[in-house]
Amino acid sequence: MTAKTTIALLTTATAAMLFYSCQKTVTLDLNTAPAQIVIQGEITNTPGPYTVTINQSTAFYAENTFPPISGASIKISDGQGLTDSLTETSPGVYSTHTLQGTPGNTYTLSVFAQNKQYNAASTMPAPIPLDSITWQHDGFQKAIYAIPNFQDPIGIKNYYQFLEYVNGQQLTRDYFVFDDRLSDGKYISRTLRNDSSRLVTGAQLQVKMYTIDENVYNYFDQLAQSTGFNTSASPANPATNISNGAYGYFSAHTVQSKTVTVP
Repeated sequence: MTAKTTIALLTTATAAMLFYSCQKTVTLDLNTAPAQIVIQGEITNTPGPYTVTINQSTAFYAENTFPPISGASIKISDGQGLTDSLTETSPGVYSTHTLQGTPGNTYTLSVFAQNKQYNAASTMPAPIPLDSITWQHDGFQKAIYAIPNFQDPIGIKNYYQFLEYVNGQQLTRDYFVFDDRLSDGKYISRTLRNDSSRLVTGAQLQVKMYTIDENVYNYFDQLAQSTGFNTSASPANPATNISNGAYGYFSAHTVQSKTVTVP
């Protein structure tokens, strides 16, 4: 997911409603708030470098631009004695040097930007194999949906996030997250329902499955519930694991992926 997409979803508007009649259209005023810092960072079990992006939020009706924040001081520690100081590689984008994500480690993010300190922590869960991708056909809507299939470990709370890419381009900006509260220890087949118009015969579909921690799951679950699908702003900001009033999230997660040809 891109920083731009999530920042748009983090706008602090409380309502945006259009009323239509045969005479006129009325647009309600939006309760906007001052611009706020948005921090997004990820550590995975795949080789680095990893990045942290810092931007400024915008109002609901603002142009779809999110000013980067440069000059921040950022460090990530792995809980095993290693601390990596990130370098700004482009405006608002900071990269690690030596850090390598390892399941079971708790990673701590420290950001000093605009004279304020922000902190976050995330524990990387154990990886769970993604066995296969199968398909569900909807004849009524003439649609096809991908189904990731995997075995959920018994007796462990697990949280998942799924992303889809068609021919290298992300298929949707929707947030597919899932927890095993009702599926602990079961073999799971999870249909990813979205706009499947780009899933045409012969296209290459990559499905990524992340195992994420509970705080990150709660963030994306609240984001999905507050926005619905494919919307550009949310009525409330989801609970972040970053301190001091920042928006965004910091996630240490594992990655499993499969690439298949659309039948």
